[in-house]
Amino acid sequence: MKNYYTVLGISQGATDEDIKKAYRKLAMQYHPDRNEGDNKAEEKFKEVSEAYAVLSDAKKRGQYDQYGSEGFHEKFSRDDIFRDFDINDILRGFGSGGGNPFQGQGNPFGGGFGGPFGQAQREAPIPPLKKELTISFEEAALGCQRSLSISRNGVVEEIKVVVPPGITHGKVLRLKGKGQSALSSNRRGDLHLLVNVYPHPLFRREGRDIIVDADIKLTQALLGATIEVQTMNDIKSVKIPPGTQHNTKLRLKGMGIAFPSGLRGDQLVRILVKIPKNLSDEQIPHIQFLQDTGI
Repeated sequence: MKNYYTVLGISQGATDEDIKKAYRKLAMQYHPDRNEGDNKAEEKFKEVSEAYAVLSDAKKRGQYDQYGSEGFHEKFSRDDIFRDFDINDILRGFGSGGGNPFQGQGNPFGGGFGGPFGQAQREAPIPPLKKELTISFEEAALGCQRSLSISRNGVVEEIKVVVPPGITHGKVLRLKGKGQSALSSNRRGDLHLLVNVYPHPLFRREGRDIIVDADIKLTQALLGATIEVQTMNDIKSVKIPPGTQHNTKLRLKGMGIAFPSGLRGDQLVRILVKIPKNLSDEQIPHIQFLQDTGI
């Protein structure tokens, strides 16, 4: 899967001006009007323009950085990428004196030359095929790959769906070219999958962190203890410091929701101190003694 930063030869921390300069240089080098008949230059021009369309838009760039290259392309189609992107407006700003260096040469994404960009503009878009995908809390947190049977134009086909880690309930995965076929051509529309995430009996999500409740006794809160806590991976031993208060949250680093980059959030263990409702005849004097000592 292409990396847009690599395509433009810039770092992930590049400024807007760095992105514009890199695209200007490559667009001038590979524009089809300067490389007539060179299919490789044409494809390279489309590639750098796609990278610029994403990285020059703050919202699209943020989503690209969040989901990673693979997750972004599962979520957004080419039509999404080039929405509100006018190549002529861009190139006009790159010419000397503000003029378009390719003025009168035709829109490189329209009828000026063939390929998927010109074709997409001439033909009406195909409505997306909409389905639902239900996954577990763990699958949403860590990412997964699922097989899905899709009926398209009367033919049932099994496809593989890559669910990016950290996806939330209600998000829509957009799979390019996995929808219905056009009647007049070989083009295919997109498949939109509405993601439903089953609630977990123990865990709940807060951003990139997972929260789980742990009950402890009053004596454990006062004196400290070691308890067993369930995580998504296994059971962990967690130390309760002496004097732990009710609703204290203990943090387990790197045990939370996964990021597309491979990093993970944390798991927070919320301590619930259970106060006994009834005391035995033997316990009452001991508690009264603690009361007399100021506890």
